[in-house]
Order: sequence, then structure tokens, then C-alpha cells
Amino acid sequence: MNGYHFKPGYVNLHRSGELKMRGESLWEMLKDCRLCPRQCGVNRIAGEKGFCKASAKLRVASFSSHFGEERPLVGVGGSGTIFFSHCNLGCVFCQNWDISHQGSGTEVGIAVLAGMMLQLQEQGCQNINVVTPTHFAPHVVLALDLAAGQGLCLPLVYNTCGWEQPDILALLDGIVDIYLADFKYMDKGKSALYSS
Repeated sequence: MNGYHFKPGYVNLHRSGELKMRGESLWEMLKDCRLCPRQCGVNRIAGEKGFCKASAKLRVASFSSHFGEERPLVGVGGSGTIFFSHCNLGCVFCQNWDISHQGSGTEVGIAVLAGMMLQLQEQGCQNINVVTPTHFAPHVVLALDLAAGQGLCLPLVYNTCGWEQPDILALLDGIVDIYLADFKYMDKGKSALYSS
């Protein structure tokens, strides 16, 4: 276990086969991408790219034990943070411009992502913290299924810009343990002005 006697919901979903089924359902959505509210409709599996500039190929900017998150998430071992390249929001003030707008990072497969999760657990991280995961939700769920089969049992933090599709959140229900949403706006006009 993870030292806190907490069993993430995704563990039981993995055992029942439902986690893999949800991941496959999300993957199918890449053919007519509607993972975020932009509803681009591009076929990412065929290599097409919408607003976020991501194809179906997963890009990871970095992964490490991170101590810059909110204190309850850091604990003593840090938050096991995986930063994904690209973003569906496009804020002009983004602090991770090279990652989100320019897509810097390395292309990795789902098995490699699962290995990253397991490595972060072995390093003593308190959780798996996926940063800007919306456009790579299928990859996250499929990797989580592989990693759970190899003993991953840390809480999953979904560190998002907060602009999500309700039907996607429904598919993530019971998988994600902590939603860490950045609330950026209370005004639609400002949102349209500063986040493309």
C-alpha cells in the first residue's frame, strides 16, 4: 500500500476490467476529438491536430518528485508530477509557455508512461500528479491500468486548467482521487481575451 491505508478507486476498476474499458472508450474519442470544450473534431489517431496541437502521440515534458505544489500534496516524498506537452486552453500568460504552446517534450508510449508512474511510486512520492492531462486523458487512463497491474497504488491528482467536458469527467469518475483545478477567470470576456 501507500503508507496511508488508502486504496485509490482505480485499483478496483483495474481488477474488474472497467479501467481498461474506460481508457479504450476515451481512446476512440481521439478519432473525432472532443476531449475538451473546444470540440475540434480532428482525427488525432490519423495525425491531425486541433487547437492543442497534440496528435495521438503522447508527449511528456518532464516527470519528477515535485515540491512546488500545495503542501498537502507534497508530504515528505513530493508529488509525483508528470508534465504533459501542449494544452487546450492557450493562455497568453502561461508560465510553461515552451511546454504548453511550443510542445517541448519527448514522445513516449503508454507503457513508458506507466513505468514513469511506477518509478515515482518507488521514489516515495505521495501521489501521481498529471499536469495538463485533458488532451491526453486516454493515455493517462490506459497507462494507469498497466501500472495498477504492476502494483501502483498512489492517489491520482488530475492537475487541470479547469476547462473540461462533463462527459469526460464522468468517465474519469472513480479514477481520479483529487481534482486540482486552476480557476483562472470569473468573467467570460476576460477568458476569451486571454485564453484564446
